[in-house]
Amino acid sequence: MTTPSSAASSSAAPLTSSSVAGVFVPDSKLAAEATELVRDITDDLIYHHSRRVYWFGSLQGRARGLSFDAELLYIGAMFHDLGLGAHFHDSGRRFEVDGADEASRFLRSRGVPEDAVRRVWTAIALHTTPGIPEFMEPEVALVTAGVEYDVLGVGYDSVSASDRAQITALHPRPDFKRRILKAFTDGIAPKPETTFGNVKADVLEHFVPGFTRGDFVQVIQDSGWEE
Repeated sequence: MTTPSSAASSSAAPLTSSSVAGVFVPDSKLAAEATELVRDITDDLIYHHSRRVYWFGSLQGRARGLSFDAELLYIGAMFHDLGLGAHFHDSGRRFEVDGADEASRFLRSRGVPEDAVRRVWTAIALHTTPGIPEFMEPEVALVTAGVEYDVLGVGYDSVSASDRAQITALHPRPDFKRRILKAFTDGIAPKPETTFGNVKADVLEHFVPGFTRGDFVQVIQDSGWEE
């Protein structure tokens, strides 16, 4: 695994980009294979979003003074939305878990240690569960931080306008708000039950006519318990 410093000091050219905003993509076979896989099976929207998540997550890590494994952060960022794909529409599971499982299979097939696999799985599985990842390992925290920055604009001014411009020049985000909401809708509408208790219920409530979100209180009141 690579640290931010070792990734930045490599004498070889980074994969598919030079340094942007002082952040390198790890120069490793694992990162190259992840890039190729995600580029092949996702569209431009998810590919560019996933790459931005890596850059913004890295910048958040730098600002917070965190020491993190750049390679694991990169894999987590690249795989985090894979579960939205049509291949998983009938899985019956949350899309975050589908993406996390795909990342785990990818890493295990390449002999990556189980602790690293666990961190990546957790980073992806929890990336839409605010209030928890920030207290976990840096790679877990920073996948969520990158997602929250790119999708929600959380801490928008914590990244300089210059750094934002460099990153979005490399990985543009035209009409991103509308397009990412459509991607979320398309990815989870076939399995609406997986949105119970999580933020994606908001998406279906906005964009799927007739959707009724699960009600936690009603579930308790209607359970089989007498009292």
